[in-house]
Amino acid sequence: MITNSIYGLTFEQLAAWLLKHGHKQYRASQVWEYLYRKRVTNFSEMTEVNKDCIVLLEENFVIHTLSHHVKQEASDGTVKFLFKLKDGNLIETVLMRHKYGLSVCVTTQVGCNIGCSFCASGLLTKTRDLSSGEIVEQIMNVQHHLDNAGNGEKVSHIVVMGIGEPFDNFENMIDFLKVIIDQKGLAIGSRHITVSTSGIVNKIYEFADTNIPVNLAISLHAPNNDLRTKIMKINRAYPLEKLMDSINYYIEKTNRRITIEYILLKDVNDHIDEANELAALFQDKKKKVYINLIPYNPVDEHSQYQRSEQESVLAFYDTLKKNGINCKIRQEHGTDIDAACGQLRSKQIKKEKDNSITL
Repeated sequence: MITNSIYGLTFEQLAAWLLKHGHKQYRASQVWEYLYRKRVTNFSEMTEVNKDCIVLLEENFVIHTLSHHVKQEASDGTVKFLFKLKDGNLIETVLMRHKYGLSVCVTTQVGCNIGCSFCASGLLTKTRDLSSGEIVEQIMNVQHHLDNAGNGEKVSHIVVMGIGEPFDNFENMIDFLKVIIDQKGLAIGSRHITVSTSGIVNKIYEFADTNIPVNLAISLHAPNNDLRTKIMKINRAYPLEKLMDSINYYIEKTNRRITIEYILLKDVNDHIDEANELAALFQDKKKKVYINLIPYNPVDEHSQYQRSEQESVLAFYDTLKKNGINCKIRQEHGTDIDAACGQLRSKQIKKEKDNSITL
């Protein structure tokens, strides 16, 4: 069975592959336009591509490697997709509506091994990396969903913040970025793309060196080593000192601003003391750092953590602002569905397991 996704090839890779198989460069441009501008769902719909090339593509690639398994729609227009992969694994992708456009949050791995103690994504350990094609196809499936609605809407922003650690699937993630920013295809602006990492330091250096001008976000969630190690085991391997060195390198190399993600956990990391520590940590680079304060979405399996009180959230925010730190409280999306990343997947797997036991 053919499982290689055509979406897994960058334009350069597609052109090289077709050239190797006896076709000229312009064939790659034709195929690329059909995939990303005309957004066909079958190779036979590429009517301007000659039959020999169509047969060659059909013999070596598929367009569909994901199928819709569950879809949830929230009252604010957020749509959460649970896709089934060819091997039966499940992944989540989320479409969010903002004033500035339509944003899609994509998944990069089946499960996650980072093991943050508050996160629903890590409830199920990593099974495997997604291919670059499987990551791209999440965008394409969401875009096809929009196309079918007939309102002329287009995905405009991407956040690589779904299930998994993107920098633990680095090469496939990079190929994914090259595909979606290609001006002959989806042409999603690089400034409209953000990749998030929990802090794999060596890959932050490597990411800076790629010179791909997309945004970087760091999942920090604590301003000191003791607290961060308690809630994020990755801090044992990459303590704050090493992480901060890599952040400094990234800023110096790219001259780009970094987003710091900070989930507020009640009576854990939401005190004024932590706010002051966080402000001090970034005081010397406050012009290049933007802190995103994130209300916590409670997870049944992590009942030790609760959402911070609104009073605490506002006090934390005010403390950062008084210290000259640029920050905001993230607007929530899809609060009336399984909002935590990975929650829909874990619930569906549990449901299917319980059903199989009952049968």
